[in-house]
Amino acid sequence: MTPTEPLTRGTATQSAVRPPLPVKMVIAGGFGVGKTTAVGSISEIEPLTTEAAITEVAAGVDDLSHTPRKTTTTVAMDFGCITIDPTLKLYLFGTPGQERFGFMWDDIVEGAVGGLVIVDTRRLDDCYAAVDYFEHRQIPFAVAANAFDGKVEHTLEEVRWALAVADHVPVLVFDARERGSVRDALLVVLELALARTEG
Repeated sequence: MTPTEPLTRGTATQSAVRPPLPVKMVIAGGFGVGKTTAVGSISEIEPLTTEAAITEVAAGVDDLSHTPRKTTTTVAMDFGCITIDPTLKLYLFGTPGQERFGFMWDDIVEGAVGGLVIVDTRRLDDCYAAVDYFEHRQIPFAVAANAFDGKVEHTLEEVRWALAVADHVPVLVFDARERGSVRDALLVVLELALARTEG
């Protein structure tokens, strides 16, 4: 090794671009609230989905009255990612919505900095389980009311009251089909997670 080699290597290392920090975030909620749509809208890669056709048996279990055009459902998880800036990359994991797949949530959520709980204001009862999950595990989360057909059925104050979420939990309206809207909702969760680490 010559005296110049360490200097050369050091210069090369300093000039190398650091890869963005990987951060795991979960998108959760009840059946048919827009989790798969949200992941697909924001992901910079082709999202990995585990969609299966809704059978007659499943249709008898899952309430399709508000989602009559829904023909598939997530049976394991959705996965996508988005680079927020050169220093940060979000890895998104969407949970299955049906209660019978709830046993998978612990594995999906492990290591996540926070969660976005998507709700359909036409059927808030379906969202209690997801809200309770994050509250009991003290994982930072925000509640996002998906604007189906461009509107929500209740005000954000009514949604907060119905779900009995604490004042520090953000409750917002977003559109799972719109990339910018999904991004803004995820940034709210990210800010919560950062505030938790700094506090």
